[in-house]
Amino acid sequence: MKVRYFRDKSFSAVVYIFGVLAVMPLFLVFAFIFSKGIMSINFDFFTKIPLPPGEIGGGIANALLGTVELIFIASLISVPIGVCAGTFLSEYKDSKMAHILGLAIEMLNGLPSIVIGIVVYSFVVKNFGGFSAISGGIALGILMLPVIARSTEETLKMLSKSLHEASLALGASYGVTLFRAVLPAGLSGIIAGILVSVARAAGETAPLLFTAFGNPFVNLDPTEPVYSLPVLIYQYAISPYDEWHALAWGAACVLLIMVLSLNLVAKKI
Repeated sequence: MKVRYFRDKSFSAVVYIFGVLAVMPLFLVFAFIFSKGIMSINFDFFTKIPLPPGEIGGGIANALLGTVELIFIASLISVPIGVCAGTFLSEYKDSKMAHILGLAIEMLNGLPSIVIGIVVYSFVVKNFGGFSAISGGIALGILMLPVIARSTEETLKMLSKSLHEASLALGASYGVTLFRAVLPAGLSGIIAGILVSVARAAGETAPLLFTAFGNPFVNLDPTEPVYSLPVLIYQYAISPYDEWHALAWGAACVLLIMVLSLNLVAKKI
């Protein structure tokens, strides 16, 4: 009995140790970036644009607004298509079209983001007037699409079929049942999936280098280039200027908090 008790406690201890080791990299990364970037964050950091090299101060207002603009455009593209695709996969899961669509979504989810950036550059940037927030939003929208579709599908699959049957028994059409009963019942899971996809898109750098490119000024015109937090971090981190390095660390801290917050809210929902 003592041997079995000792083995049980030993195995539990090993599981706890490996659990701590699994989450330790996250806390180490967060602590390191927070310690490096927190000193750069102040009111001007969020309200001013970066200053020329050699000048102390400035902020990342252009990158913050650019990130919001890109995510908004990407959401306009990916949310309706992703929710509809996920609904189709859930409602017609046994059809041949659903099998093909599911395979396409899996392949799209596995594509490297830089490949999507190159494709959007070839078809959109080169043919429609150059770098812009619209082309960047298209690239991010493609990245968000499979996450939204899969989360919608899995959420709707968990709903009881009695929900369909009750609505149809009351005389509602299939369309009314879908949009007035099924989708509202799975709204929390769908919103959680959207937030997770936004968190993923917010941290992407490679596709935006080929599409949105960057802009040192505040720009709300979707047909012009815009900065984003990941691109600003990349370009300022490889620069030879200490002032820009400080901005990069501060922007990394803000981006990390943003992504972590979105994931926590999605988990809560």
